Amino acid sequence: MDLQAFKQRILPVQGRLFRLAQLFLRNREEAEDALQDVLLRLWTNRQQLETYHSVEALAVQMTKNLCLDRLKAHNKQKMAKDADLSGVQTEAVSPYLHTELADSAGLMRRLIDELPDQQKLVLHLRDVEEYSFDEIEAVTGLSVNNIRVILSRARQRLRDSYLKANDYEAGY
Repeated sequence: MDLQAFKQRILPVQGRLFRLAQLFLRNREEAEDALQDVLLRLWTNRQQLETYHSVEALAVQMTKNLCLDRLKAHNKQKMAKDADLSGVQTEAVSPYLHTELADSAGLMRRLIDELPDQQKLVLHLRDVEEYSFDEIEAVTGLSVNNIRVILSRARQRLRDSYLKANDYEAGY
């Protein structure tokens, strides 16, 4: 694989790989480092990339494995990410609503962090990256039916945990 082919096949998925790394590492700098390592490994092994059915699936798998390895090596707690409400018009939103949205976003991130890694990965690939079930199957090696079950359980767990947290905080 030459430089031009590498740019056409690998670099377009760079954003997805970065978001996946950031999901696991919860630190922008570490996610950038992980992405750089993955890209370097892909470039180093560019001659073998033609043998893979989906280079994107390989890149996602490499990113996931590298992030998990880094988390195990550092043996640290995942840091909660500040609520990112850049898409919300702050002028049109009252300070109370803004605070409520930030709290809800922070709670949802914490609940997602508490999911098992497999559920977190499948949920991220499907709902954030909008991968098809076939693409998730290629990345994870799981069957489509298994992916659907994992996704359903992850969503149900999030829903139940979110409602429980809100009911508990409301004092009901």
